[in-house]
Formats: sequence, C-alpha cells, structure tokens
Amino acid sequence: MRFYIYVIDYVNMSRTTIHDIAKELNTTAATVSRALNDHPSISAATKQSVREAAQKLNYQQNRVASSLRLGRTNVLGVVIPSADISFFGSVIHGIEKVAKAHGYNVILFQTNEQYEDEVQGIKTLLQSNVDGIIASISKETTNYDHFREVKDRNIPLILFDRAIDSLGVSTVVIDDYKGAFMATEHLISQDYTRIAHISGPPHIQIFHDRLRGYVDALAAHHIKVDEDLITYGKVSIDSGRSCAEQLLQLPNRPDAIFAVEDFTALGALQAIKESPWHRPGEIGLVGFANEAFSAYITPSLTTIDQQTAHMGEEAAKIFMELRQNTTVTETAPQKVVLEPLLIARQSSTRPKPKKKSLKASTIVP
Repeated sequence: MRFYIYVIDYVNMSRTTIHDIAKELNTTAATVSRALNDHPSISAATKQSVREAAQKLNYQQNRVASSLRLGRTNVLGVVIPSADISFFGSVIHGIEKVAKAHGYNVILFQTNEQYEDEVQGIKTLLQSNVDGIIASISKETTNYDHFREVKDRNIPLILFDRAIDSLGVSTVVIDDYKGAFMATEHLISQDYTRIAHISGPPHIQIFHDRLRGYVDALAAHHIKVDEDLITYGKVSIDSGRSCAEQLLQLPNRPDAIFAVEDFTALGALQAIKESPWHRPGEIGLVGFANEAFSAYITPSLTTIDQQTAHMGEEAAKIFMELRQNTTVTETAPQKVVLEPLLIARQSSTRPKPKKKSLKASTIVP
C-alpha cells in the first residue's frame, strides 16, 4: 500500500487582499475594510460594489485577523448532554435562530452525559476563543470548576434546563415544580389514587423540583405520600422499565406513574404493557419533556411541554445582552422561568364509561 503526501505551500499561494479590491475599485483599503465589516459610515452603494468585487476576485475574509481586531470571534459555543434527545435539538434550533440573526455561528459539543466529556468540551470551546457558552449540565456532573473557569475568564455563560443556582450565572429553565404539580394533579383528576413517581438523580435541581411538585400535588388533594411509590432512576429507557417493574411488583401496586421525563416514561410503558394489568385506563402514565416520539407511540404519551425552542431563544438573547458588557462577572445574573404546558393524551386518560341504552317502554292502551 502506498501513501502519498501532498504539501501545499499556503504562504506563497496567491491570495486576494483588500488592497486588490481597493485597486479594482480605485478606492482605499480602509474603505474596503469598512464596507466588508458593514460600517455605518459607508454607503449602501459602496458596500454593494465592494461585495461584488470581492466575489469577482474570490476574496476570502481572514476571520482570525478580524477576530483579533474586533476582540470577538462571532462564535457561540453550546454544550448539550445528548444529541439523541429531541428536547436538546429543539433548544439548539432556538439558539441558532437568534445567533444567526446577530451574525453568529454556533459550535456544538455533546457530552454523552459524562462529566469528563463535559470538562473536555468546555476546554475545547475556550481554546477556540468562543465569545460565550450556553450549556446544560450532564447527569454525572457534581464538580463545577470548569464552569467557574469560564466565569473567571469573563466569558458569558448561560445555563439552560439543568442549571446550578450556586454558580451565579444566568439561567433559562421551565417551572419544573409547577410542571410536576400539573402532571400529578392531572392523574388525580382522572381518579387515580395510588400515583407513583420515578425520579432522577437527586443532585440535579430539576429532578428535585419535580419530586417536590409531585409530593405537594398529592398533599393538596389530601393524598398521603407513600415512600414505597417513589423510586430513583438514571433517566433512561432501561432505567424507567426497571423502576416500573419494581413498582408493579409491590403488594399494593400503583394505579398510575408520573415519570421524571419521557424516555423514563417510555421504559415504564414497556413494563406496563408486559404486566398482567395492561388494560386501557388500568394504569395511568405521564412523562415530562414532550419528546418527538411521545405523540406517536401506543398509547400516546401524556407529558409536559417545556417550550424548548423558546428556551433556546431566551438563552441566546441573554448572551447577546451580556456580550455588550465588558465585565460579565459584575453583571447581575438573569433567571428566565418559562411556563410548562400539559399535553394530555391517551396514556393517562381513562375511558369514559359507556352509557346504558334505555329500552323504550311498552305502552299498554
């Protein structure tokens, strides 16, 4: 097997510069530079002429030089736990929408829910000189020094969904407590009385808040909390299935389950379908997140919508505000809390009893 090595002499390659464009248009390099950077002092006609000449001469703007001159790269870093979850994909769409409108590009890093990958992702983004970072913390993360380093470098940091208040940075979250309260109350409204909850890692704030919402909803309706009906999973399909199997084997089993998120709920649904009690309305089920699959499984999954695209837009808007400040660390952190929306579907809706048909009375003359 032969290997061929091609050496390209980038230094001596002929490359179009702003001086070439200036010569083409019989103007100055300073005018060309201002036009390419959309300076307000340059007329629209001149900007158009410069762009046309740049295209004609195959001019490629030196982004590195521009970033050094302007003090920014116009690149925003985004860190997510998993690209397989549509929740995060939808948030990214919201971020990109705002970023693009402000002339920003987005670099995405996936942590696969692992702390070490998250640390490496933050390190990589800092080495890339991003202008800011928007992140959601992994399930494994309990040490936040890598995020503190971002703050220490005076780089805007915004956390979404899984946020840590102790970091003192801006956050965009859903009202997880209220969403869990709504989910549990919905099951109560369907006449379920032994409602179990499959929670997530308790060190993550959103899962703790959802547990509180579940407990308080029961209390508000004078239903005693049974500790046997609360389990802690790992936020996955397999974990949801395993937790639901344990719950359904209890001597006094639950008649409904509120799962901490939709993948956990999907695993729970598998366990319910394989149980002897798999009959419509026999065991209610509610998830959280409104994942893309939730409307298409059988039965369709009742869930809490987290306004994901809106969440991404709000996070990006906060960044756009912070980038104007020279001392980010001295800026009071913002906290945007979005309203949860209950999406009621088949998995929690008990069939209405059929009305008995009334036979016509026989009239004897």
